[in-house]
Amino acid sequence: MTGHEQYAEDLTLHALGVLDKEDIHTLEEHISSCSSCRRELLRLQDDAAWLALSTVGPVPPARARKRLLESIAREPRIPRIVQKRAFWAMAIPYGLAAALALLTVFFRSEIVDLRRRMTNLQSSYSAQQHELTQARDLVNTFTSAEAKHITLVAANASPQPQAKAFYLWTTGRLVFLASNMAPVSTARAYELWLIPETGAPIPAGTFKPDAHGSAVIVNPPLPRGVEAKAFAVTIEPEAGSAAPTTQPIMIGAGE
Repeated sequence: MTGHEQYAEDLTLHALGVLDKEDIHTLEEHISSCSSCRRELLRLQDDAAWLALSTVGPVPPARARKRLLESIAREPRIPRIVQKRAFWAMAIPYGLAAALALLTVFFRSEIVDLRRRMTNLQSSYSAQQHELTQARDLVNTFTSAEAKHITLVAANASPQPQAKAFYLWTTGRLVFLASNMAPVSTARAYELWLIPETGAPIPAGTFKPDAHGSAVIVNPPLPRGVEAKAFAVTIEPEAGSAAPTTQPIMIGAGE
């Protein structure tokens, strides 16, 4: 359909003087720039004038009457259809854009939730791996052929304190278990010492027994590759000492 055809009805109605005011304004804007439609309007107006004169004056030419009646019969009413199509043509893209926006928000939320779950799973896996490594090291400290099992004893005490040190010198790992330990004052604590083959005693951690007299030290910070000649326990300030300041209350030598 050409641009001229959609104005065919309005040209005919305008020639007859019955076109709506709003449509007249639209049509006049069109014919101001379209010489073809402007000429067609002049022909239709001329034919309409002849038709009007036929009731009181001479009979109009047959071709003018025929052309005017054919123009009236066509009546395509195209503008209304174009307007409806234009409305849906605009509404559909906006609807699709809104749907895509909602989908984007939904999937973005799902991605954030999946990332959070992944982070939690990775953290949980890392923590489990760390605990598993610690458990393996602990078992190795007890069972390795290179580990030393040293028993510490105390004399002239009742009940007699008892302690056992499991020491793997190649890795510097130590597990110390004690029982029947007497309580100490608030400002004091027991301190465990690693006595090497040569050199000064090395601090191996402080501890206070629980209500049952039991205490545990697991993997204090010790250097690797230091062979132990013995382990000893003294009573020191609560924060610990860099070197023993009292006589050992418990001592045990390696085999």
